[in-house]
Amino acid sequence: MHSLGSHLILRPKCRVRRPFLKLQDVSEAIRTGQFVRNACLRFWMDGENVSKNDLYRHTTSLRANVEWAGKLNSTAVQAAGERAWSAISRFYDRHKKGLKPVGYPQFKKNARSVEYKQSGWKLDAINKRLTLTDGFKIGVLKLKGTWDLMLYRKEDIKRLRIVRRADGYYAQFLVDVERHFDLEPTGKTIGLDVGLKSFYTDSTGHEEPNPRFYRKAEQKLRKMQRQVGRKVKSSRNRKKAVARLGRTHLKVQRQRKDHAVKLARCVVTSHDVVAFEDLNVRNMIRSRTLSKSIGDAGWREFRTWIEYFARIMGKVAIPVNPAYTSQICSGCGQTVKKDLKIRRYVCGCGLNLDRDHNAAINILRTGLRMAGHARTTGPTQETPVETGEDQRSLAPVAEAGISPF
Repeated sequence: MHSLGSHLILRPKCRVRRPFLKLQDVSEAIRTGQFVRNACLRFWMDGENVSKNDLYRHTTSLRANVEWAGKLNSTAVQAAGERAWSAISRFYDRHKKGLKPVGYPQFKKNARSVEYKQSGWKLDAINKRLTLTDGFKIGVLKLKGTWDLMLYRKEDIKRLRIVRRADGYYAQFLVDVERHFDLEPTGKTIGLDVGLKSFYTDSTGHEEPNPRFYRKAEQKLRKMQRQVGRKVKSSRNRKKAVARLGRTHLKVQRQRKDHAVKLARCVVTSHDVVAFEDLNVRNMIRSRTLSKSIGDAGWREFRTWIEYFARIMGKVAIPVNPAYTSQICSGCGQTVKKDLKIRRYVCGCGLNLDRDHNAAINILRTGLRMAGHARTTGPTQETPVETGEDQRSLAPVAEAGISPF
């Protein structure tokens, strides 16, 4: 089963800016979910051969023995335990495959969400009211957004996640649906070579401009950071300055995601086969001179959305090993080593192309040779891998800003 991607979200018409009592109760619920997850992780560290069922039993004992854990809905406590087990299972998987870093599970310090299953909440889709019925007595919350929740049955909504962000609280509804587009074949193929000068250069020679959202907002961020530094610690003014800084960072993050989603959708819709570089961004971002620019480009998010759209649109997305793609001549196949500062590829066979254009052609050719052995894979954006193996196919179909009723 597939699910609607997280790019179909509710845009809030207004944001909550005052510390309402109900939203403080939501924060208490989030902290309780964090406590349960960390307690399950400590139980696994101290025990031997702890299984997923052992964590379930441990969450039950936490609700019985810890007063504030008993206030949280039983399914939300189970979901917090599943998050701990998801981190543990990823650690085991990476250790078996010999991948580094293995990603040993870490305790959460500042959790931002709490997740409910199909109980502990009620949805009035007609009036856009969400009622949380657990022991925290949060009560009725008003949903702010434009997405019509009447399109989905109550039994199709498998989980509800309350998320705290810098500009307010959001309700994400995770719906188990099958999503597929029947598109006519275009007969076109494309190879993509990502870079910093241009966001990518394709095999036809087109260069997509690099938006550089973080670089454009860097001066404003520096000013806000100085304002935070001038405020007295633990003061209300400092908290307000931190909130302003967080909202600016959140805007940059959303701009980067919006750019990646729209661009990936356009590329996949216009081509039947998309070949791209299989880059290890985690290692590349360790560069002292290029780490900020690489992080600002958002290559990993762009690749994730290409793989997602390719899967739901029936297209083929092929990751290609980027080794020597910029050193091999796309005309004669001869390898000519060139420094990174040389931006034109000139070969004795007469080829004279931009370096990235030449690499994109090689990526496309390699991808077409691999097409018979490749399969379109890739997780959806914001896939809730922390909710356990049984729910990894789910993704938030809608997101709404919430405010007290």
